[in-house]
Amino acid sequence: MSASSETGARCLVVGGGPAGMMTGYLLARAGVDVTVLEKHADFFRDFRGDTIHPSTLELMHELGLLDEFLKLPHQELREIRGIFNGHPVPIADFSRLPTHCKCIAFMPQWDFLNFLAAQAKHFPTFTLRMQHEVVDLLFDKDRVVGVRAKTPDGERDFRVDLVIGADGRHAITHERANLELQEFGVPIDVLWMRLSKRAGDPPQTLGFFQHGKLLVLLDRDDYFQVGFVIPKGGFDEIKQRGLTALHHDIVEIAPFLKDRISELDDWSKIRLLTVQINRLKKWCREGLLCIGDNAHAMSPAGGVGINLALQDAVATANLLAAKLRTRSVSVTELEQVQKRREWPTRVIQTMQVFIHRNVVTGRSSGSDDKLPLFPRLFLWFPFLRQFPARMIGMGPRPEHIHSPKA
Repeated sequence: MSASSETGARCLVVGGGPAGMMTGYLLARAGVDVTVLEKHADFFRDFRGDTIHPSTLELMHELGLLDEFLKLPHQELREIRGIFNGHPVPIADFSRLPTHCKCIAFMPQWDFLNFLAAQAKHFPTFTLRMQHEVVDLLFDKDRVVGVRAKTPDGERDFRVDLVIGADGRHAITHERANLELQEFGVPIDVLWMRLSKRAGDPPQTLGFFQHGKLLVLLDRDDYFQVGFVIPKGGFDEIKQRGLTALHHDIVEIAPFLKDRISELDDWSKIRLLTVQINRLKKWCREGLLCIGDNAHAMSPAGGVGINLALQDAVATANLLAAKLRTRSVSVTELEQVQKRREWPTRVIQTMQVFIHRNVVTGRSSGSDDKLPLFPRLFLWFPFLRQFPARMIGMGPRPEHIHSPKA
């Protein structure tokens, strides 16, 4: 059976994650006819980043949305601490950032995405279609001219002037477009689980580092989302050792979890997140632009992936929105987005690769409980805390809203 066809929107965004929803919002704000396709029925997913960085909060301020946004339930983190072999060390101090909000906000990503969707729907040129899974690209010779999607009503073709692929690290868009991906080896994966919170638990930290191992706790108000770093490909070995051994490994790093570690009583409560760092050599071709995790998959280190994805969205709107109001854009114009965003991506990925290969490996590196030299520097020289604050909180090239408002 052939797919039904729909033509109308100037631009179609594949994927309703942070990059996709922000792009859809900004283009609609500029008067561009834009449709966002999201394959799921809602935004509720446990395995998404919850960090709303100072640069993103600044974007909310520039859009006039900050006061309403901060009414959503969230926690604010003004200083990041790491616990190194049992020693607490302040690593990043956001108090000196040139932003209105000098903190990271921890907010479930589904709340953030629902907020953007609600705001975007105020614009008459915005359409969000849930349960629309893009399965292929449509071509006219070498140009991408739309997508084919599975919908609740069967397969449908959407023909548009520009497809923006914001469909994540396993993107159908860059795969079907034959865009070459560069992989950078990462020696770790992450086990993802949740544990209850109790009165008297320590405040939010960057993580608990112990002899090359890392445990991260994300405060979700009434529970912790827990990330435990393991060696790449090591999950089967951990399963063979058994749950009790895993409980011991976690409690050894964070002893205060001992009174609730038994909540992890079945392997079904523990999910494996495969960590990747990669990027496309070319982010676009005629009729298609890839942004966010589609163009550059990041490690969860520092929670900066969502930050870079949103910066991509802002740069896309800044460079293309005014043009898209009246005409299609050329591949040369699409390439300007990559030229703008590739350098900060390279900087962050280079730092992440270094950290994973030299600091966090998921393997034990001795039993000495002394504070390592690197974190000692942040105690000896407090001004150093401004550098990770800038890199985590804003990134190497923070974007600002320059796209027009219709």
